[in-house]
Amino acid sequence: MNNRILFLVNIDWFFISHRLPLALEALRKGYEVHIVCAITNKKEHLESLGLKVHPLSISRSGVGIKGEIKSFIEIYKTIKKISPDITHFVTIKPVLYGGIASRFLNISKKVFAISGLGFIFIKQGFKASLIRFIVKRMYQFALSDKNSYVIVQNPDDKKIIESIVKTPTFLIRGSGVDLNAYKYFDENNENIKISMACRLLKDKGVFEYIEAAKILKNKFKNVEFELYGDIDIHNPASLTESDIKEIKKDNIIKVYGFSSDISTVFSNSNIVVLPSYREGLPKVLLEAAACGRAVVTTDVPGCRDAIEVNKTGLLCKVKDSNSLAEEIEKLIINRNLRISMGKAGRELAINEFNIKKVIEKHFAIYEGKI
Repeated sequence: MNNRILFLVNIDWFFISHRLPLALEALRKGYEVHIVCAITNKKEHLESLGLKVHPLSISRSGVGIKGEIKSFIEIYKTIKKISPDITHFVTIKPVLYGGIASRFLNISKKVFAISGLGFIFIKQGFKASLIRFIVKRMYQFALSDKNSYVIVQNPDDKKIIESIVKTPTFLIRGSGVDLNAYKYFDENNENIKISMACRLLKDKGVFEYIEAAKILKNKFKNVEFELYGDIDIHNPASLTESDIKEIKKDNIIKVYGFSSDISTVFSNSNIVVLPSYREGLPKVLLEAAACGRAVVTTDVPGCRDAIEVNKTGLLCKVKDSNSLAEEIEKLIINRNLRISMGKAGRELAINEFNIKKVIEKHFAIYEGKI
């Protein structure tokens, strides 16, 4: 096989965390694999794996109309130069710009990964509604060309996409988890430890988590709360450095930066929390399930789809720190419930989130087997 596959994604670290196993499997199968993305410091690592990396000037936040047109033209020229047989577009701008550009190019198969419809589908108000209308029309044009296939991660997003375009749309629950890297261990810490790991964005529910921790600290002095992740200056919802200083000053939650070993973080925790406002299918909850940890998350698209409600985790109301605290408390005081949910979560990960099954489903689309 000498087919070329091109992955277009916003930035290198996201590709590594969410799509790298697909690229490595493509290499194993004999594909020539190209990655087109913005570069931080991961280019040499990706190239050392045998991938061909093409730096892209693209911002995950708005840079003005001239900057967006420049990114679009660069995407068009790069795709045309590589001339792939298969393109896989991931994240909002690559999906929209790549989809529109590829309509003017001869590509055998185009795969669009809608890994969550983004903060613009959360925000309210006239401006947000107007932008949402424009984005929907752009999706309609980008996704509706021949030889196109869409992958979504939850039923709500599938319903929205199918209301916009008639393109074949497949539901694949998340990016998968390597079950050899994320293993089940019994609880082993002296005090109850609660962890949240995410990009530090307001719409991940970081402030609700902090308020819930304050409520629970008044009841349970020995319960520990941890927060892992970095701010994201390119996202309008990001916390600031001053926000982090204030959180640390309160001394309610231990704040850590990004962790490259989340499996150990979760294995050393009792409960994993993600009170996000909306998701595709949050990988962190799949990883928590694989580690056998009970979850508390919000009753919103994506989050509720990452658990089996009342079996592997509990749901709280969105943007409601009191509701979040109530659900966490149920797991603090009931060890048997935590353990049973954790074990059920591990089974869910084995049956639904195994990276091998996720890869198989993607290649079935790439190779026309479904």
